[in-house]
Amino acid sequence: MQTNTNTPQPADTFCDKWKRKNAYYYAWLQKLYQYNVRPNSRVLHVGCESGDLLAAVKPSYGVGIDTDPQALEQARQRFPHLQFHLQHPQEIQLGETFDYILICNSIGVWQDIQQVFDRLRPLTHPGTRIVITYYSYLWESLLRLGSAIGMRRPNSYQNWLPPEDIANLLYLSDFDFIRGESFMLLPRYIPLVSSFFNRILSLVPGFRALNLMNLIIARPRPQAQDSSQLSISVIVPCRNERGNIADAVTRIPQMGRFTEIVFVDGSSTDGTPEEIENQIRLHPDKNIKLIHQGQGRGKGDAVRKGFAAAAGDVLVIQDADLTAPPEDLPKFFHALAEGKGEFINGSRLVYPMEKQAMRFLNLLANKFFGLLFSWLLNQRFRDTLCGTKMISRANYDILAANRAFFGDFDPFGDFDLIFGSVKQNLKVVEVPVTYRARTYGTTNIDRFRHGWLLLKMSWFAFTKFKWLK
Repeated sequence: MQTNTNTPQPADTFCDKWKRKNAYYYAWLQKLYQYNVRPNSRVLHVGCESGDLLAAVKPSYGVGIDTDPQALEQARQRFPHLQFHLQHPQEIQLGETFDYILICNSIGVWQDIQQVFDRLRPLTHPGTRIVITYYSYLWESLLRLGSAIGMRRPNSYQNWLPPEDIANLLYLSDFDFIRGESFMLLPRYIPLVSSFFNRILSLVPGFRALNLMNLIIARPRPQAQDSSQLSISVIVPCRNERGNIADAVTRIPQMGRFTEIVFVDGSSTDGTPEEIENQIRLHPDKNIKLIHQGQGRGKGDAVRKGFAAAAGDVLVIQDADLTAPPEDLPKFFHALAEGKGEFINGSRLVYPMEKQAMRFLNLLANKFFGLLFSWLLNQRFRDTLCGTKMISRANYDILAANRAFFGDFDPFGDFDLIFGSVKQNLKVVEVPVTYRARTYGTTNIDRFRHGWLLLKMSWFAFTKFKWLK
């Protein structure tokens, strides 16, 4: 059978011409959105042009709106499984909600940005994420020159806003800023040179301020939940902590609709599991479980097994050594229930700590790694290894379902939650705790071996969060 080579193809749109001219830049931009949008989500792209970016993030249900009828007609021909509507962003009306709303470089051509944000607010649910990219205002002169000499698309109207102004407009429309970052120093492809500028130099403080693109992630400002209707599971990984078990049972406060305590024993040899069973008999009024870790090794494995066995709406880790006081758990619970954060991370480095609570070298290392991971993740983490961490069951299930991106990499259990929360664009907040000295047993931490593991974890974070582009 002879193939018909005369089948008419969709004519190029105005925007296609500029995408071909700047293919390196647009490929980079596409990777950035693919990184920040979970596949098989409900996605709205405002200013979708011919639909390429919307299709690239692989939505289960995708809707694009634009004001260019020619671009939309081409989008419908290219991507018949997606929906496209001719609408002005300031007048958008769709009557449905989305998991992600993408705004790629179009914010500057809107004459009333706040009105667009106001129109988008009813299209969101509590888990929606707004993903915005926009040019740095420091590049205004260069980009205008690029338009003048035919290297870049000309625009008759252009706002030039710093990220702080965009974040403020989001706030006025009842959105909550999650995090921001910048990228790309050289938007043209030059072999080796572009990689050096964009993969290395653009990450360096000072040079980073000169990057072309800004990324902003936001969410709808949440409503407080009724904490009395939420149940909570307190996961207590333990290994040779017999002398701390009774205190853990009596000091962990009752919170929400019910509180359960899930001990996960890591093959203790000092009678810890027997003491847990004794406490279960002594406290029939409390909801206490004992899980045996079995052949698994490390705190990370214990935490995952505890979460799997938990029945609560909210999951929190409480270290069995009680150096982070259980009495602080309600602070974490209130921060989560009131919508202040979706991943609540404890910090031992805010308040003065008890003498002997942390050795000097450990303190220096914790401060160093806090600074390092804050840079790596574009998210402030003053203390990455505080054992107290809280997340809702619903958000943990999202992290667990997407764990394959990182793999089984974390022996501590802390970074599985930290990296997953940042990757899924959860709102992260820190709650200070007063760090106390251990009263029973000895620490299971080997400062040099675990320090080496933290360095390897840092490189792992670099490859997953900084090197992806």
